[in-house]
Amino acid sequence: MKSNRVALVTGSGKKRVGSVVAEALAKRGYGIAVHYRSSGAEAEETVAELKKHGVEARAYRADLADEAAVRAMVAGVLRDFGRIDVLVNCAAAWQSKKLEDVTAADVRMHFDTNALGTFLCSQHAGLAMTKQPDGGLIVNIGDWAEVRPYLNYAAYFPSKGAVSAITRCLAVELASRNPNVRVNAILPGPVMLPPDLPEAEKRQAIGATLVKREGSPHNIAQAVLSFLDNDFVTGVLMPVDGGRTVYAPE
Repeated sequence: MKSNRVALVTGSGKKRVGSVVAEALAKRGYGIAVHYRSSGAEAEETVAELKKHGVEARAYRADLADEAAVRAMVAGVLRDFGRIDVLVNCAAAWQSKKLEDVTAADVRMHFDTNALGTFLCSQHAGLAMTKQPDGGLIVNIGDWAEVRPYLNYAAYFPSKGAVSAITRCLAVELASRNPNVRVNAILPGPVMLPPDLPEAEKRQAIGATLVKREGSPHNIAQAVLSFLDNDFVTGVLMPVDGGRTVYAPE
């Protein structure tokens, strides 16, 4: 079955931000390509849930740091669905570690998932979009704190900072081939805080926003939909952070 509109959402197998974005797009009538790396059983559960919205959904496994695997995934989506209208790069890795303990392997791991994976998916799906008369939309997920990093994430933040550069670069590159291809990024703040985060750190993160509450994956999904709705926006980095970027309580 080929859908009229198709979205590929990386990192959407697990019940995290990616699966919420996938559901929001399914509610808009998009067929969904669910990407996962190791959570195959959860990805199939996500596929089953998405099909309840009356759309086609399929799961695709890929290591996003492996160019051949990314090429195969994009080719598989095109084979099964016929097109890719939206790519949302939600797959991510993050690990807290003191600078003294960070190794080259830690840095490579973060760059492989957050930067290289985002680039490869955007490159190959984006080039497929350039061959479609109506183009397509790519939304990358960065992090608000790339501009004001906090302690113990020295391997993580550089990889997320690269997402912003990738977004701007591919917005230019892809539009030069088809002006109907747009690339934007969302920079989340405290959204879906880790369940094992100490209560004091959770209160600090929430208190450092202007809205004084934790964000939700649905806020990220709403931002994705806003990029769909406004076709005059490209190359933009949108903070979805409750005002955290502009607020300096400390």
